[in-house]
Amino acid sequence: MTAASPAGARRPSLLLVTDLAYEARGRRYCDEDIYLSSRLREAFDVALCHPRDAAALLPGFDTVLVRNSGPVLHYRGAYDAFLVRARELGTAVYNPLDGRGDMAGKEYLVEMSAAGLPVIPTVDRAADLAGLPDVAQYVVKPKLGADSVGLRFVTAAEARAELEEAAECSLLVQPRIDFRHEVSFYFVDHDFQYALYAPDPERRWVLEPYAASAEDLEFARRFIDWNTLDHGIQRVDGCRTADGGLLLVELEDLNPYLSLDRVGKDVREAFVARLTTSIASLPR
Repeated sequence: MTAASPAGARRPSLLLVTDLAYEARGRRYCDEDIYLSSRLREAFDVALCHPRDAAALLPGFDTVLVRNSGPVLHYRGAYDAFLVRARELGTAVYNPLDGRGDMAGKEYLVEMSAAGLPVIPTVDRAADLAGLPDVAQYVVKPKLGADSVGLRFVTAAEARAELEEAAECSLLVQPRIDFRHEVSFYFVDHDFQYALYAPDPERRWVLEPYAASAEDLEFARRFIDWNTLDHGIQRVDGCRTADGGLLLVELEDLNPYLSLDRVGKDVREAFVARLTTSIASLPR
């Protein structure tokens, strides 16, 4: 537990941005953020707000913590206003706003695929479809999507038509691949915290603790290092293919759901302590 502040000392203030009413498939965003806010109050004066209200409330807080605020595409205008205002004020935002993963859209998947990194092959132009594996179905999803919003399974012909009709480079196409399970690795700053996996591919959020091997962590750290974020929570999502290898599904660095209800008390306590220290050390 964090020691109490000396008498009269001003505690740092923290605005936790969350959408407590958002209904996520298989997860309860509200429970996780209510828990986190209760624990962070041991070190900060905490208030919660909806992402649509964040820009207006920024001036009253030392730090803003973006948590389970839902897919940005549902409030794009408000999010853009938040970014502009935070930069104008020089507000300390957690995660910092220079993330290269989902925070900036899913363009990174195209870049990583072209660079030969271990990711699901990804293209955003019809001319590049021939470079993808020849499979029965493909996945189409918006670059600015999240939480499976806008995700569809299509044929090769349908994928081509969608890329040709969409606004330039606004969609991604990937092969639909068979995999054994999905596994997620959770980091604070560059420090690994825990891993969880979904044994049943059809039940993505029914997660169990996962004992990550040295090879697993080498895979995950490759993407953490690529992102170059000095502070923040990151979740590296991978899928275990039929041959036993891992491919990146997503590098979540904006508001990754943490599934804290799926880990043991000791792991949860260690995570909260590390997060508290990280937020407190964020440059202001």
